[in-house]
Amino acid sequence: MLLKDLCELKGVAGNEKVVRDYIKKNMEDAGKKPTIDRMGNLIVKNGVKSDIHLGVTAHMDEVGLMVKGIDDSGLIRFTNVGGLDPRILVSKVVEIGDENIPGVIGAKPIHMQKPAERKKAFSVDQLYIDIGANSKKETEQSVSLGDYINFTSPYQPFGNHKVKAKALDNRVGCFMVMELIKMDLPIEITGIFTVQEELGLRGSQVAANNLDADLVLVLEGTTCGDLTDVEEHLQTTELGKGPAISLMDRTSIYQRKLVDKLTAIADENQILWQYRRNSFGGNDAGRFQHSKEGTPCLSVATPCRYIHSPVSVMDERDFEGMKKLLTLFIKELSKGGLL
Repeated sequence: MLLKDLCELKGVAGNEKVVRDYIKKNMEDAGKKPTIDRMGNLIVKNGVKSDIHLGVTAHMDEVGLMVKGIDDSGLIRFTNVGGLDPRILVSKVVEIGDENIPGVIGAKPIHMQKPAERKKAFSVDQLYIDIGANSKKETEQSVSLGDYINFTSPYQPFGNHKVKAKALDNRVGCFMVMELIKMDLPIEITGIFTVQEELGLRGSQVAANNLDADLVLVLEGTTCGDLTDVEEHLQTTELGKGPAISLMDRTSIYQRKLVDKLTAIADENQILWQYRRNSFGGNDAGRFQHSKEGTPCLSVATPCRYIHSPVSVMDERDFEGMKKLLTLFIKELSKGGLL
């Protein structure tokens, strides 16, 4: 399954090559001619010419870790790449570097902690990765400073239409862009798979300067907080309630007439949808919206619980609803009159 393959690939921000190569080959097998810019973004067109030029974009990178030191004992010290909560790291299984050296994240055992230490969460500096080596020299035979560290977490369906995997943020978006590019849609589409979104929208800043589009659809996996200890108005999105449509976030405010048209299409076709109910975080729209003379953007996302962790969870029905809604919206856009 395409989404399973995408999620299980390693692609920590700044090291997206494996993901990019996979998407590139898939697009070439579909008869497309992808290009790569100097930043590492992958660009592919659907080959159609029309009065309206649509950009569809998703970032390839995921959050992860990087080696920053090796102790005399052979234990590895690391730093985070992208936004990670250190509280979720202890005991997680990882792979290090191009050779995928297996390791596990550890910390001082609870029975060796002082009472005051037990009341505080570990910081990244208090954690280490154990690869089973007995010395610094032994570790250095397979691990180097600057090596990227990826979480090991297989894609797995479970429960009622649920899927757990790493990197649903944002391989769900990459999947959507790939599918839209392959479809026989009556509009000129440029797909942009960006790099380093998790480090501050860096790839999209370059890509936006080279794109002349009338509208950009930014496709994401977004925060879902439908948990018992979170007040409803702070939950952002809920699993099983359909794709999430943004009104605003930390980097963008979206044109209300376009948002309203998108929701109207969803209602007309009985597609469940929901608003993304807070403005926390941002996405690549923050760069595309500000490029050149200004480019209108819409952001549509699949809700994902436990985002920015080794185990995110989504509802397959939200994912399928997002695909159906985007296809119908693009067909309506091709008729003209929306922009």
